[in-house]
Amino acid sequence: MKLDVYSFQFNGFQENTFIVADQHKNCVIIDPGCYEKYEEEELFDFIEKHQLKPIALLNTHAHIDHILGNYAVKNKYAIPFYLFKDEVPTLNAVATYATMYGFEAYKISPEPDLFLEHNSEISFGDIKFKVFHTPGHSIGHVVFYNEINKFVINGDVLFNGSFGRVDLPGGDLRTLKNSIFDTMFELPEDTIVYCGHGPTTSIGKEKKDNYIHQF
Repeated sequence: MKLDVYSFQFNGFQENTFIVADQHKNCVIIDPGCYEKYEEEELFDFIEKHQLKPIALLNTHAHIDHILGNYAVKNKYAIPFYLFKDEVPTLNAVATYATMYGFEAYKISPEPDLFLEHNSEISFGDIKFKVFHTPGHSIGHVVFYNEINKFVINGDVLFNGSFGRVDLPGGDLRTLKNSIFDTMFELPEDTIVYCGHGPTTSIGKEKKDNYIHQF
């Protein structure tokens, strides 16, 4: 079943928020980074214009730039929120440092309704993902892989030519390298990689020339 992937760039970190929709208009919202009111409206207006039906909120991980819109999405659509259990402390910590990053009006994210599990499959209508735990950028980071449509929503694990930072709490270079080489690079080379920041790439391209090879 063909899926459509839509991306939006939000907040000062230029974070990529994704909507994945099936042909029946069911959709999931992944890593909503919308903070300003106009950003929330951009996301919600797009959903309304395309007559999409949100059925789940997913986070790859819980750093501030990826969860700023959790409250707004949950409040708007009352849909279940999924997160990897180990990432809950990262989620809860955001309220302690939001103002330091200039997000004085941060609305505290709701707690997860359901926990994601490594190597599990989740389905929402015709939207199906294989979930892989990929720590290193954060403790409970996961990616969402759709084999049929050959793409992965990979948060901040891989970037086009680079990789997620490891100097934040819970970050570790060796762990991230393991996630990249043992999980991400095991995906088919024609897999499209939707990144948490910057342009899309492919597994084949990153296996060939990603900066991670220099570490």
